[in-house]
Amino acid sequence: MDDLLPSPTPSSDSGDPLSPSPTSPALPAESSVKPILEPPMPAAPPAQDLPNQDQVAVDVPENPPQDWGIGAVPAAPTPESTAPVPEPAAPSPGAMGGETLVIPPTEAPNNPFIPQENAPAAGPTTSGKKPFGKRILSLLMIIIVLALLAGVGYFVYGKFFAPSAKGATLVYWGLWETSAVTQGVIADFQAANPNIKVEYVKQSPRQYRERLQAAIARGDGPDVFEFHNTWVPMFRNELMAAPPDIMTPAEFSTIFYPVASADLVGGSSVYGMPMMFDGLALYYNTDLLSAAGVNPPTTWPEMLEVVPKLTVKTDTQIQKSAIALGTTGNIEHFSDIIALMMMQDGARLIAPTGKEAEETLLFYRKFSNPSDPVYTWNDAMDNSVYAFATGKVAMILAPSWRVFDVKQINPSINFRTGPVPQLPGNTVNWASYWVEGVSTKSKDPTAAWTFVKYLTSSDAVMKLYEEASKTRLFGEPYARVELGATLAEDPYVGAYMKGAPTAKSFPLASRTFDNGLNDKLIQYLTDAVNAVGAGTAPQQALETMSQGFAQVLGDYGLSVGAAPATTP
Repeated sequence: MDDLLPSPTPSSDSGDPLSPSPTSPALPAESSVKPILEPPMPAAPPAQDLPNQDQVAVDVPENPPQDWGIGAVPAAPTPESTAPVPEPAAPSPGAMGGETLVIPPTEAPNNPFIPQENAPAAGPTTSGKKPFGKRILSLLMIIIVLALLAGVGYFVYGKFFAPSAKGATLVYWGLWETSAVTQGVIADFQAANPNIKVEYVKQSPRQYRERLQAAIARGDGPDVFEFHNTWVPMFRNELMAAPPDIMTPAEFSTIFYPVASADLVGGSSVYGMPMMFDGLALYYNTDLLSAAGVNPPTTWPEMLEVVPKLTVKTDTQIQKSAIALGTTGNIEHFSDIIALMMMQDGARLIAPTGKEAEETLLFYRKFSNPSDPVYTWNDAMDNSVYAFATGKVAMILAPSWRVFDVKQINPSINFRTGPVPQLPGNTVNWASYWVEGVSTKSKDPTAAWTFVKYLTSSDAVMKLYEEASKTRLFGEPYARVELGATLAEDPYVGAYMKGAPTAKSFPLASRTFDNGLNDKLIQYLTDAVNAVGAGTAPQQALETMSQGFAQVLGDYGLSVGAAPATTP
């Protein structure tokens, strides 16, 4: 793909989610329930190839997955005229999180969110021999040009890439780990590279994307920084590709999970390297499931069977819910959940209309529909994480770091995590993780990439995991394939490691606080879910959402249904 990276457009911040409803017990202050490890938080380089996030889109398998079994989808009324796409409604507290774009084909699957390299056009061929004198002249001209290029290359390398003789000082912006956790790994790196010094600065995730880009634009930003795997389109001017001697796409694909290649590799360029992986897993209260005599469901048909057995309700009130599904304002990570469900059913997230998307939206709403047999959740329930921690709901879908919130709210709760339920015939999991990248404004890019390669090495990430585990239940789940098996049986992290090989991503990731691509798309999804709940036909709600998606993607230089223009 040709340079699909747009310029960032700031928007308003999203609200803070962990707050119970007015009628429920007060949730501890934000400082007391703030995750020990907050959700870890892409964009793209100038006129270069980026990774392919339309692997974000799920290819429909040869044997299509079983559908949701919800019957015929209500048809939308035929409008008399085409109305303009409405602006998304103001975001509610806590609410913020296919088939590919039409792009010129390349040899490998491309992510429409990452610019790809173009193969040079074939030029006309000529036949016949040149006179001897002209051949000598041509040879001399070639030698002169090569000499000039060598001189320029030496100058550029010495000016921009070679570490200075006096040594390099790198500034590293991180988000989730404290200096106490990172200092050992940094010390090891500095001991092995005595001419490079690293200064770690832990940042707040709030308005981080805007602060980071502003600092880089001013020339006083970090050399190395963390960014979310979906931010590549917003960072076209800030992300430097890794030199081939640091990392090639082929090497990258053997080290990290396939979703990382889809998110971070474009053409022959690698734009970031992850230290960690995260996504969604099924949290289940072992005591509540045991009392009801049910096992954690592994498929959506099984989920429909166990929900009535776990739900306790009167004619007017749900006393205990089976699972937090069906609404937006009080379900953490609802956008990740719906995006995953759509991909499982083969819907096109890049333009989310059609039978699969409609069925998925109706299936999600079933759990909050009072007239449905699986009615188990509504808008009056507490925040989903708080409700799970206090035993008001038996199951939730959430990323690994929510374990810390649950345990902080209720240290005595008994729970585990398991795989996300699947539709029979198609296994798809969710990915939302953070990545280390190098700034295009770094004064020592070679030193910076050397540091990133070390940070994401097996030795470094294992040491970081061990150090973090001294103060919390576990460290950041591994992004390296070779290490996944070491955590596969962990009661909290194992489900994420088992799901990583089949994970996919899309910019509907919650809690990135990007005020950009993710948050804007999430607001259109919020409006669609709420519209269906208010009686709008799913076809109509999704048409409006799809038009909104096209607008947002267009704002970032991405197009749906047409080949994108090349950035000069």
